[in-house]
Amino acid sequence: MQQIRRRAGLATAALLASAPALVSAPTPALAQSPPAPNQAPNQAPGWFRFRVGSFTVTTISDGFARRNIEGLVLNAPPEAVREVLAQSFLPTDHYIGPYNVTFVDTGRLLIAFDAGTGGQLTPTAGRLGANMAAAGLDPARVGLVIVTHCHQDHIHGLLTAEGQAAFPNAEIAISAEEFAWWGDAGNESRSPQGQRVNFANVARRFAPYQGRIRRFAAGAEVSPGITSVPAFGHSPGHTVFRVSDGAEQFLVLADITHRPELFARRPDYVSLFDFDGAAAAAARRRVLDMAATDRIRVTGYHFPFPATGHLVRDGEGYRFHRADWS
Repeated sequence: MQQIRRRAGLATAALLASAPALVSAPTPALAQSPPAPNQAPNQAPGWFRFRVGSFTVTTISDGFARRNIEGLVLNAPPEAVREVLAQSFLPTDHYIGPYNVTFVDTGRLLIAFDAGTGGQLTPTAGRLGANMAAAGLDPARVGLVIVTHCHQDHIHGLLTAEGQAAFPNAEIAISAEEFAWWGDAGNESRSPQGQRVNFANVARRFAPYQGRIRRFAAGAEVSPGITSVPAFGHSPGHTVFRVSDGAEQFLVLADITHRPELFARRPDYVSLFDFDGAAAAAARRRVLDMAATDRIRVTGYHFPFPATGHLVRDGEGYRFHRADWS
């Protein structure tokens, strides 16, 4: 609206300049624009849709988190991290980590990959419910939630703020390795200090789904057209997924890389969030190389919205090309 007003103001000024005999001076009403209206704090509803074969895929933004750059990468100094971020025109005084959930509608089943933050981690996240509504997706229609791994930002959204199942009719599928690790309190002392909160959190978030939790083996088909690809390292059972229908396919990358402008450009960077840094970096290179070599479309949980596109090799790493907004 403000842009339209500016254009109207310019047109008025041109008219006045060309017709001085008609108007000797602009009136106050013409000379001054009204004050700008209050602007909403959020972007437009964040959802994006594309097709893979007969499947309909929707990426939904759950918001973002703002983090310090210091300590984000464990094997590189902050100055080097800032340099890589600057190359992609990203801020260098802080780090923005987006959150995105991928939904696949196969025609017979609506599937969610992870559950978002549930609005319980940071004020700038928790937009999944509103954006699902804008996209026409009802949580009650979700029949399967595939959990890529058990970090808080991926499973907090399994529960509502009142502690009820956010996806009341859904089955939960999770890799056997991931569920076994976080389900055994004896592993707590062998886990990174910052991730020990996951043990109690997993028990709480999965509780309303008891009797509906299915554990799958590495490489198993989780649902028709959806095959698990083990990518352990970021967490003990972190898994990415190949989704295919007919001759078309895409990869749900989960956290194989956090923001790609940093961690795909420098695949050997070890993130603060990686459970086993060396294993995570090896899995990252393997999966990113597969996506780039085979030119497979991807979605990424921490990718810039719309969180889908392609990866190409670029020097020592990979560059992400976002999908065309059309």
